[in-house]
Amino acid sequence: MKVTVVGAGAVGASCAEYIAIKDFASEVVLLDIKEGYAEGKAMDLMQTASLNGFDTKITGVTGDYSKTADSDICVITSGIPRKPGMTREELIGINAGIVKTVSSSLIEHSPDTIIIVVSNPMDTMTYLVHQSTDLPKNRIIGMGGALDSARFKYRLAEALGAPISDVDGMVIGGHSDTGMVPLVSHATRNSVKVSEFLSEERLEQVKEDTKVGGATLTKLLGTSAWYAPGAAVSALVQAIACDQKKIFPCSTLLDGEYGLSDICIGVPVVLGKNGIEKIVDIPLSDAEKAHMQSSAEGVRKTNGLLSVEA
Repeated sequence: MKVTVVGAGAVGASCAEYIAIKDFASEVVLLDIKEGYAEGKAMDLMQTASLNGFDTKITGVTGDYSKTADSDICVITSGIPRKPGMTREELIGINAGIVKTVSSSLIEHSPDTIIIVVSNPMDTMTYLVHQSTDLPKNRIIGMGGALDSARFKYRLAEALGAPISDVDGMVIGGHSDTGMVPLVSHATRNSVKVSEFLSEERLEQVKEDTKVGGATLTKLLGTSAWYAPGAAVSALVQAIACDQKKIFPCSTLLDGEYGLSDICIGVPVVLGKNGIEKIVDIPLSDAEKAHMQSSAEGVRKTNGLLSVEA
């Protein structure tokens, strides 16, 4: 199993680290355009192998996509990260061109690969890969929902005063501060609905804190977060590589599901060796349905900028 991660910054390096530590891949290729940067990150990570007990080979390369040949899974993290006060949508001007070039270069050397898009605005970048390549839709996946759901569970556990292993919850919709749809109606603590433990007001606060989870960290750190995004990517990669048939909310191209078409947006999917193997239709409350439609409108508005910027 060969995995390529494009972009050796904080997010990309975290992806490579978590994938290697889980020890299911034979090789991780870390690629960057900055001379020597990916090589240095790869060497640093390889020097942790004996300490962390993994045998995955991590290779760093500068701009040479031939070294990514025959990758089973490719992760695109490249692009500029958010700075304090920026929205994900404001990144489209630069990141669209980067993602389009990167995806075509990856597919040239790995035509049967599965692509996971991390670059922001993530739903629109996922849609761009669909529009600019010939990959089937099951092999193009946007990461955002897995990360947003992890942040939702963190906030739920915090509000409940419970261990996070006791909590389950999911976020669908667009990967943006206004587009996320935390599914409170499906959130549970050890199979008991969280509404049995928390007031409506407290749950509303959890939802709002989840939606601004990325912006909160960007304000604190001065740039985008990297540990949780890296962990989210590694979970998706492992589910595909190990054919786990796990359900994650991911950005995928819809064709009538959830009443939406010709749009990439976060919905629950089953991930296995073929990438997205099934889109899971779950019941939504009236409020969640309305929020999902509003979220889709926001994603479409950002998609409309592609013809101008890309």
